[in-house]
Amino acid sequence: MNRNCKQIRKEFIAFFEARGHTFVPSASLLPTEDPTLLFTNAGMNQFKDVFLGREQRDYVRAANSQKCIRAGGKHNDLEDVGHDVYHHTFFEMLGNWSFGDYFKREAIQWAWQLLTDVWGLAKDRLHVTVFEGDPADGLEPDTEAEQIWKELTDIDSSQIHRGGKKDNFWEMGQIGPCGPCSEMHIDLTEDRCGAKLVNAGDPRVIEIWNLVFIQYNRDEGGKLSPLPARHVDTGMGLERIAMVLQGKKSNYATDLFVPVIEKIETLTDHRYGASAGLEDRFDVTSEDDIGDVACRVIADHARALTFAIADGVVPSNEGRGYVLRRILRRAARYGRQYLHIKAPFLVKLVPVVVELMGDVFSKLRQRQETIIKTIREEEESFGKTLDRGIELFQRQAEELRKAGKRELSGDDAFELYATYGFPVDLTQIMAAEVGLTVDMAGYDSAMARHRELSGSGHKFQAAEIADLPATDDSAKYVREPIGAKVIGWVIDGKFIDTGSLNTGDEAAVVLDRTNFYGEAGGQVGDAGVLSFNGGRFAVREAAIAKACVLHIGVLESGGLAVGQTVAVAVDSSRIETMRNHTATHLLNWALREVLGEHINQAGSVVAPDRLRFDFTHSQAVTPEQLQQVERLVNERILADEAVSDKTLPLAEAKKIPGVRAVFGEKYPDPVRVIAIGSDTDTAGLADANDRCAIEFCGGTHLSRTSPVGLFKIISEESVAKGIRRVTAITGRSAVAYVQQLDKTVRAATAALGVPADKLPDRIAAIQKEIRQSRKQPAAGSEAFQPDFVIETPAGKILIGQTNVADAAAMRKLCDEHRQKGAAAMLVGAAEGQKVTLVAMVTEQLIAQCKLVAGEWVKAVAAVVGGSGGGKPTMAQAGGKQPEKLPDALQVACDWARARVT
Repeated sequence: MNRNCKQIRKEFIAFFEARGHTFVPSASLLPTEDPTLLFTNAGMNQFKDVFLGREQRDYVRAANSQKCIRAGGKHNDLEDVGHDVYHHTFFEMLGNWSFGDYFKREAIQWAWQLLTDVWGLAKDRLHVTVFEGDPADGLEPDTEAEQIWKELTDIDSSQIHRGGKKDNFWEMGQIGPCGPCSEMHIDLTEDRCGAKLVNAGDPRVIEIWNLVFIQYNRDEGGKLSPLPARHVDTGMGLERIAMVLQGKKSNYATDLFVPVIEKIETLTDHRYGASAGLEDRFDVTSEDDIGDVACRVIADHARALTFAIADGVVPSNEGRGYVLRRILRRAARYGRQYLHIKAPFLVKLVPVVVELMGDVFSKLRQRQETIIKTIREEEESFGKTLDRGIELFQRQAEELRKAGKRELSGDDAFELYATYGFPVDLTQIMAAEVGLTVDMAGYDSAMARHRELSGSGHKFQAAEIADLPATDDSAKYVREPIGAKVIGWVIDGKFIDTGSLNTGDEAAVVLDRTNFYGEAGGQVGDAGVLSFNGGRFAVREAAIAKACVLHIGVLESGGLAVGQTVAVAVDSSRIETMRNHTATHLLNWALREVLGEHINQAGSVVAPDRLRFDFTHSQAVTPEQLQQVERLVNERILADEAVSDKTLPLAEAKKIPGVRAVFGEKYPDPVRVIAIGSDTDTAGLADANDRCAIEFCGGTHLSRTSPVGLFKIISEESVAKGIRRVTAITGRSAVAYVQQLDKTVRAATAALGVPADKLPDRIAAIQKEIRQSRKQPAAGSEAFQPDFVIETPAGKILIGQTNVADAAAMRKLCDEHRQKGAAAMLVGAAEGQKVTLVAMVTEQLIAQCKLVAGEWVKAVAAVVGGSGGGKPTMAQAGGKQPEKLPDALQVACDWARARVT
């Protein structure tokens, strides 16, 4: 009976293959079939369209072992992981399916045969549940399944139980296919007395297999009707059945986890299960020992991180990347705080996971180096602030206890997030461990203020305006002028549908129809003109509020009345936007070609003057890689490839090979598909090759690639951990940029007397001469070389250490940079005994970024054991721990960056 997990997985598949099932490999954890799903969280995900009748396969029976993650969204087991012994963020789900073929009889009979005849489980330890019915839905008890259990198996009738809708009626969502289910539970109590513990949340009697019988469809009104075809969808967690078959009481005592925990033990003095006094120390089930909890958390999270990164998920601040970051930071915190592991340790567990699972999931071996590099960088980054964050939290918790309070303020929780990188759910977990709660309303308010001050709020809050009429924008892809009627306008947040506008009035005009593209999907709104007899309304930008397009601008001449007819003309800059949008799609494709398939879009801006593309990637793109990306894009521009658009049903569009969609984006049904390098018909899209760039997109595009002209990358930078940004230009802007570069190079070659290809060598030689001749700097600008430079629209932020320790000299240095429009934070140490901090900030940075010198200095001073403050524009502090200068610089950078990102 003591089978290892490889045998269990193999025997399950073989059992169903012998009964006519086709083995279907596990889908990726990145659910490409459903871009709105956070992670693949069940075996049925890849068959969803089959159940919905949108797709047919060349088989009607299937079986597999599916990789799953449940750590976000509807299915989220993250907080339970480690505190019990049977929940996981990552797990394998063994499953078998019937698509309109067999139904309850076969599913029940085979499940019983596998568990009892093949795997030899004791029949008196197995309990099953069937649906008890629900009068509100007009559903009778599932006596059919109950009778099958009695007829086709030899289970004792006392071990068949009826369960309510919560446990025994499965639904895909609020609408769609659904049906009753029959769960199988194992009684692990010593005296086989678990009948009363079925579905009671007791780990001694747990569910091991769920047989779902999909036979109804729920419509939008909530009504159930029989499906024309009935299906079977079953799921059994490999980790749980392995625990049972290996005679364990904990999933963590199986061969899937023991090697990982043993590796953790080499990094700490803690010995897992030692305090439990068990014959098998790995079979501990309690959470009495926080060190054991930490080992379980780390072992589970190491598996989730390894598998997710192998499938292309990268830690970031959004979507599934944010979930991955939370998982990593939760594990890092448990290791640091409870196992006292100071150095990065998660990265050392990757080879163990790969060795255990790599023969079944080959992508682990193929991407092992990428996985290790990604985890190391993320772990090292968080490690820089982890200890300080824990220390701050413990200090805050102690102050609350002394004051007799039980709630951590929202502002304190936000400081842990903004300065130390603690996700708020991590703070909540830490608070719960010491009997505290977190003021989440206060946290949300602090986050909202941060977003507003950092410029992430909408510049025009049109979405809050009530009763705006819908605009017919079906002509938004048309560049030629059209006629339209004025319905009204918005002034001071109110919609007005009577009267008239006078010359000089600013408003957001509403028309019955328009060919303006309202800002959406990263593309800026069009500019243009509304003209009429004797008048002209200049449109600065077009915005969307629900179904209404707002033409925001000023009436330059004449009087504009409600009901008046106007000529609607989009500005000629639209063609520049189209160039940049088509180039953005080519850039997306080229980045994946050069950097790898893990590249996913994390944001974009498409404007007439530039394009900006944010994407997931853990390191800077090298100059050579950027050149290759540029070359690939320009090659496709020169090839004059067709750019086609096709509107398809969403389900059909999702099936197109290689189609790209932005995670979290709500796409309409039907959806518009832009394809570069493919025929316009659906068959052409379905057969598209790897060079075809296909995306869901509602923006404006060229009809061919050649009018893009020239594509030129002008910058590549980091905008957040794991997120890079490329800014590029096309067309006339690119030509002008290259001409200016040529002019600059010619001037440099003339001044230095060397040919262009020798310029780098000559400049390097000059720099070397300057460094060699530079003496000890005096109290001037040359005494400060910043460690960090943060670019903002309001000016640069400079942070660094200076050899000038005199506070007056440091203030002079800061003022020099402030006069140039920059904010500066200088950190100096005098005689190795004390630390002096000086910060100066421009009014513009205070207004646009809320970078307040006094608050900035206060946050950094705490790191070096000091205090201080000052005015919004200038502040000073001191400290007594110069050995923490590197930490102080990092906090100064993190604090400033949090206010401008």
